[in-house]
Amino acid sequence: MKESGAEYGLITLIQKGGIYPDIPGSNPLEVLTHMISTIRLAPAIKQKDLLKAVLEREALMSTAMGNGIALPHPRNPIISCPEEQCVIIGFLRQSVDWKALDGIGVHTLLLIVSASAKLHLHTLSEITFLCQQASFRTYLKDRAPLDQIISSIRAIEQTWH
Repeated sequence: MKESGAEYGLITLIQKGGIYPDIPGSNPLEVLTHMISTIRLAPAIKQKDLLKAVLEREALMSTAMGNGIALPHPRNPIISCPEEQCVIIGFLRQSVDWKALDGIGVHTLLLIVSASAKLHLHTLSEITFLCQQASFRTYLKDRAPLDQIISSIRAIEQTWH
């Protein structure tokens, strides 16, 4: 099975993962615990395993990328089936200090769950590029609905080709 293409594109991954508004917590541990206990996951993904893997990765170095966005993810894939991959957007109830280099508190998480290092790096590079675009960051900061975020991604992706 091929590991690239529309079936594993960022839009599909976000549509599979969804958006979760109003995630409570005053620090990364509380936020991640609340978020992971709330989200819908594929049956093969156990919430406690995902939380443990995400917290272990966060302990190595903050996943805050600046501009109020963090990209929590397991260091190593915890699933083997590409169909179970997803990207989950979480809007935090309040800004949280995530030890970002720019000092800006995190308001949005993009939780990445990938089946392989190759797919993870591809997804991470797409998200990183998108987060460099002011228009995309505005949609996240303004807590835009899923359809607007998807439209923003499609518009930005048109510039890639």
